[in-house]
Amino acid sequence: MSIWTGLAIYFIIWWLTLFAVLPWGAKPPDNPEPGMATSAPERPRMLLKFAVNSVLAALVYAVLWALIVYDIINPFDIK
Repeated sequence: MSIWTGLAIYFIIWWLTLFAVLPWGAKPPDNPEPGMATSAPERPRMLLKFAVNSVLAALVYAVLWALIVYDIINPFDIK
């Protein structure tokens, strides 16, 4: 696997795991301000979620990389 293929696969995994991480800890405010969406989270903490997502995506990528390198799965044999 080339470096560019690996980066592309990591980006796809990162993007997919982001949708699993975004709802973590999202709590709407008890009294939303007028004009704001009632479902908007009170403290989104996006930097923390991006950091957690990056670690989670790296773990998923490491497992996938090991499966491919140790020939447990071969993406070229998928039919």
